[in-house]
Amino acid sequence: MARLRYFDAKEVIRPQERPLVAAHSEFLRTGRIPRERRHWLAEERRYLTHDEVAEKTGRKLQAAGEKTHQHINGFHHSIQFPKLIFHRTLQDSPHLGYCHVTAARTKFADYEDVSWAFYIANFYSDIGDNDNFFQRIDVGYSRMYFAVAMKPGEDSSEKMTIDRSVRGNGLLFRTHDPQAAIRNILLLGARNEQLREIIRQL
Repeated sequence: MARLRYFDAKEVIRPQERPLVAAHSEFLRTGRIPRERRHWLAEERRYLTHDEVAEKTGRKLQAAGEKTHQHINGFHHSIQFPKLIFHRTLQDSPHLGYCHVTAARTKFADYEDVSWAFYIANFYSDIGDNDNFFQRIDVGYSRMYFAVAMKPGEDSSEKMTIDRSVRGNGLLFRTHDPQAAIRNILLLGARNEQLREIIRQL
């Protein structure tokens, strides 16, 4: 697959002027040679490096992670999550990436004690069952919120890895709806059934 190229698409703000007339027509009509910048050749596109694109993407992901963490911790004083924000961009598509927001432990359903992590991605995709975690990426949705079960990594290079023994692929939830995501996170963080019942009714 060809490497993607990115260019700086900042809009050039132009003053309101009369419609652009070809330079030679203006000369024939008035005898003047137009020297306004709008008659010059279009500036060359400045292409961005993958590192520059990854940096811009990272800033946006970090900001989204910060805002989401504030929303979660603003719900109730008894449900507070640690702020563990970091991001990664996809290697060959640095305009796409995901941000780790928080992590915790919980008990639910048939699982006694589950460590999990909550993420935001700036795309939507299926969650794979193998090393290729994101499959069939769809940029039609602007965000994906998801949480996965985690366990200590068996390989020394990775501290934590996805615990696929939970629900088959380790996925606890996945949605493009921010309200549904916050409700799911609050349910995971609620300490008792009474608080979970209140959250379910939101």
